[in-house]
Amino acid sequence: MTNSERKRLNGEAEEEEEDEDDNLNGGLEAWERSYADDRSWEALQEDESGFLRPIDNSAFYHAQYRRRLRDRSLVATTARIQKGLIRYLYIVIDLSRAAAEMDFRPSRMAVVAKQVEAFVREFFDQNPLSQIGLVTVKDGVANCLTDLGGSPESHIKALMGKLGCSGDSSLQNALDLVQGLLSQIPSYGHREVLILYSALSTCDPGDIMETIQKCKESKIRCSVIGLSAEMFICKHLCQDTGGSYSVALDESHFKELIMEHAPPPPAIAEFAIANLIKMGFPQRAGEGSISICSCHKEVKVGVGYTCPRCKARVCELPTDCRICGLQLVSSPHLARSYHHLFPIAPFDEVTPLCLNDPRNRSRSTCFGCQQSLLSSVMQGKS
Repeated sequence: MTNSERKRLNGEAEEEEEDEDDNLNGGLEAWERSYADDRSWEALQEDESGFLRPIDNSAFYHAQYRRRLRDRSLVATTARIQKGLIRYLYIVIDLSRAAAEMDFRPSRMAVVAKQVEAFVREFFDQNPLSQIGLVTVKDGVANCLTDLGGSPESHIKALMGKLGCSGDSSLQNALDLVQGLLSQIPSYGHREVLILYSALSTCDPGDIMETIQKCKESKIRCSVIGLSAEMFICKHLCQDTGGSYSVALDESHFKELIMEHAPPPPAIAEFAIANLIKMGFPQRAGEGSISICSCHKEVKVGVGYTCPRCKARVCELPTDCRICGLQLVSSPHLARSYHHLFPIAPFDEVTPLCLNDPRNRSRSTCFGCQQSLLSSVMQGKS
């Protein structure tokens, strides 16, 4: 048998083995096979309440422990630390070539987009008077994707249409852009930047230390969540501006880290001063009314609100009037922000044995509905 015949036979054998492997894997991609091999649905068990819980609860208990510590620290410091209720936050998303890495499944970019969508909705639920803007960084250039606004749907729609990774990342260009945008914010507003950084380097045109100093002088709180490894410049930025720096280990850890930025943080010392803020409560436009929206410069029918000062039409609340600059809110937004001023203290679990103990002086009725706790315990036993 000649060498060419042997090579041909070996090539046919290799092709048959590859076909067999594809058939065994069902034509799945590599990252899909890893999910199938994990068989995570088998690591579930039913608890006493009928809910499905993971068998390994170490990660769940760790997250619960961190959340409990955070809640206790917030309650302990509520009396002496003022919260920033009107926040202006820019989310800087790194879309360089590092965001296309697949150590997060299916990619860093997909995980970041998914968690940013959840964070935007949670942010406006926790901070109804605040506003968010999106900034993307790729090819060494920072671009303002959306201006500051109070509509979660518009931010999410703009982000999902610009998910492309290329080039290097530039931390200095992003900070310069955000610093210029936030410098126009009124003094009562709390200026914040949340950077979701995937790269391990930054390609800057100048001295980034000067840019960090400008952010510090502008009272901008900068926080960074890394997706690769810890970087000195990111840590230095957060320390100088009073922000926080964390590195995500996996998707669940990244979700936990980004959600920690949804509640309002303690105010910077210079901002912890009582200020009177002018606000307008606009009326909703009638169904058949036709007017030009000052936000998008378009003619709209029966949609929007009318500014009480200059009678201009805006699409959504809360926002600032584009004509007279008055901050426009609704009364439900103001009421929902009130719960951050007086948070409820954490509850202590009371067992039935403690309720039946005559030496125990704890309440025997529910604080919320005033129903007897002893009767519910007796019904549960029967």
